[in-house]
Amino acid sequence: MNNVRRRPLGVGPVRAFEAVARHLSFRAAADELYLTQSAISRQIQALEDDLGAVVFLRGTRKVELTQAGHMLLRAVDPFLERLDGAVRQVRQARGRRVVSVSTFASFATLWLIPRLEEFQHAHPEIDIRVSATDNIVDPDGNDSGEVDVALRYCRPEQITPHAVPMFDEIVTPVVSPLLLERAQRTGPPLTHPRDLAGHTLMEEDNPRGSQEFVSWQRWLAEQGEPDLEPRRWLFFNYTHQQVQAALAGQGIAMARLAMTIDATVRGELVEVFPGRRMSSPFGYWLVKPAPAQLSEDARRFCEWIEAQAARTRAAMASL
Repeated sequence: MNNVRRRPLGVGPVRAFEAVARHLSFRAAADELYLTQSAISRQIQALEDDLGAVVFLRGTRKVELTQAGHMLLRAVDPFLERLDGAVRQVRQARGRRVVSVSTFASFATLWLIPRLEEFQHAHPEIDIRVSATDNIVDPDGNDSGEVDVALRYCRPEQITPHAVPMFDEIVTPVVSPLLLERAQRTGPPLTHPRDLAGHTLMEEDNPRGSQEFVSWQRWLAEQGEPDLEPRRWLFFNYTHQQVQAALAGQGIAMARLAMTIDATVRGELVEVFPGRRMSSPFGYWLVKPAPAQLSEDARRFCEWIEAQAARTRAAMASL
């Protein structure tokens, strides 16, 4: 009896548990909470570790609640309802106009945040809350307004009915002007894909469904150099880390053009082989609720996002 755990459960894993229990699907819960399936799985694993019991039976094609899961769900449902109601009351009492935006860290860092000042200048009365993390911050989804807008990266078939496409996924090798100048001066020059053998290549090392489509291996195969090996490799977990390393002249990045377009337009990065871009079936989407559930402030923000996305598309096409 002395070994019974007394530490309270974290709200994040509880929220993930409720969503999986309601949908009986890890994927549907991930879509609702704007997380990856692996993030949901980690939340459930953390919950089960804290609880000391298994809450789901995970089959090949279905998920079922265990007896412990049923018991927990009976307590969780009214708890979350009371919590969400209290949060709404607190926010309304503050009298602040807030638009909550869910996105992923690299997109927030490289694309959204550099543009936010323009929106804030045009709408100083609206606060913006950016949730750029794999953890659950505002997890109640669009049903109660906890997340007003999401900026997502996925395949078209994974998106929700009211989503709007922002721009396609285009990847291309980029390099800092200083590194490019040094290569042209001291060699090896960067005039043909085979010249990459004398340089450091940088790539994301974060297994996602899109990794195979944005890899150096695929790009090199399309250029007729499938066996090329660079002088060295440099791997990063996140896109923004790779971009920072490219800006510092540490190597040549296989960059997602939408997230490096600003640096490229400013001349801080240069496309090495502009005629050899590569596309993928993934894209960037503005995810919003049904029009009847969209607040006036969130509508203004969505219109601004769509205008910014149009500028990005134009810039990508003009380079």
